[in-house]
Amino acid sequence: MQAVVYHSRSIQAWEQRWFAQQNSSLGLMQQAAWTITQQLMQQFQQNKTQKIAVWCGQGNNAGDGYYIAAFLKQYGFSITVFATKLGQSVDLKKAAEFAQSHQVDIQSVDYLLSENAVHQEMPTFDCHIDALFGIGLNRMLDPNWQEIIQLYNAQTGLKVSIDIPSGLQANTGQALPCAVQADQTFTILGYKAGLFTGQAKQYVGKLHLLSLIPVDQELKPLAYLSPEKIVLPKRQAFGHKGNYGHVLVVGGHADMGGAVIMAAEAAFHAGAGKVSVICHAKHHQAILARSPNIMVRDINVLNQQTIQQLLMQVDAVCFGMGLGRDGWAEQIYLQWIVLLKQNSHLEIVLDADGLWFLAKHPQQLNHHHYATPHSGEAATLLGCTAADIEQDRIAAIQQLQQNYAGRWVLKGAGSLILEEQLFICTQGNAGMGTGGMGDVLAGMIASLKAQFHQQIALHEIVSLHAQAGDLLAEKGMRGLQAHDMAKMIYKVVNQDV
Repeated sequence: MQAVVYHSRSIQAWEQRWFAQQNSSLGLMQQAAWTITQQLMQQFQQNKTQKIAVWCGQGNNAGDGYYIAAFLKQYGFSITVFATKLGQSVDLKKAAEFAQSHQVDIQSVDYLLSENAVHQEMPTFDCHIDALFGIGLNRMLDPNWQEIIQLYNAQTGLKVSIDIPSGLQANTGQALPCAVQADQTFTILGYKAGLFTGQAKQYVGKLHLLSLIPVDQELKPLAYLSPEKIVLPKRQAFGHKGNYGHVLVVGGHADMGGAVIMAAEAAFHAGAGKVSVICHAKHHQAILARSPNIMVRDINVLNQQTIQQLLMQVDAVCFGMGLGRDGWAEQIYLQWIVLLKQNSHLEIVLDADGLWFLAKHPQQLNHHHYATPHSGEAATLLGCTAADIEQDRIAAIQQLQQNYAGRWVLKGAGSLILEEQLFICTQGNAGMGTGGMGDVLAGMIASLKAQFHQQIALHEIVSLHAQAGDLLAEKGMRGLQAHDMAKMIYKVVNQDV
């Protein structure tokens, strides 16, 4: 079953419906704290943890922190709470009183930032528990709060966040502008999108889900996590190259030949039976020297009739890699795009410069068209900046589909995939942020769609690409090269076969 991701407002409304059924909000706070305490106890006993600091803010998230502090104190741990002034919540005040009644040492966070504390050495702890902010944070933190979070991050020891790392926006995964860098996060009730996309990987650490109350019918998913286990159908013993799809890769301006090579090789290693490249003739020798199994044609000598004949012979087209953005490239785009749309049997991947011209000549895509922008290309398509896209990636991909239809991948950390439903890819790594990785993904999409069409989902292909990148990064992320992905693609498409 696919893991479900919710918007923070949906989580909060779900809580309120639970409380409206005469369930105790204070009881839920105590239940969350007790469950987290039990899980932490197992780790603390293994790691011989003794001294624990709990950092509590002003909302109900801090109430979880106070109860955790009291429960751990009951188990004999040395506990210090670094607290801000209490907020107005009745439950929070009861939690703080409970901690005081159990002789928990409560000190002021503000004192740690005062001039009197500057010359004193901060006591060391084995573990710091972050209960400063919950999922309701939607504003930039003021300088005082930024200083508190920076002080927290500067401490040694295990870092644990309750519900979400403080300072991280629950729905976008953006730091506001800084956030707690947790080793572990215990998220309560349900997954929030900001734990998986945007900057989330920098802050969340190992994620634990506490499912404490039953899901009701009014709770609607925002997205799903793309599955990690993807097994492709076994091949029939009597199959031949004609059974496994013919992929056409179109691009390759005179000045840019590498992109079509990487896309084509990725298509072959993902299992396509045949791959052809249509590009500038000056790249043909390099393509054949590297991959003699690739068929090549000169993009400059094809007329409408010849293109149509080619399209009738293939199953998928990967269009736009290294095409360029000059007058020649625009002419090629306009020549091909009309015929691509007319051939409804084709699976079509639009990437790179193909997306540039889609923005310049907007039109509606079909359900078998797959567009794969990074944030800069998405910004061009939506007429905004890449920073705007990163501020709310989910809103951006939804707007892309609304404007252009089709199926979309918004590449980046926690890649988003929008088909009939929204998916988030949790795999992949920072080493994949290098030139050519997008060309490889485009080739994989074309290849696997050519082979399986609707039997494989777009989000599954994105996950396979991410898994290949993770295999490539096993010995280190720095210096990965996209052209080295081929053997890893071969491995992931043959899992459990």
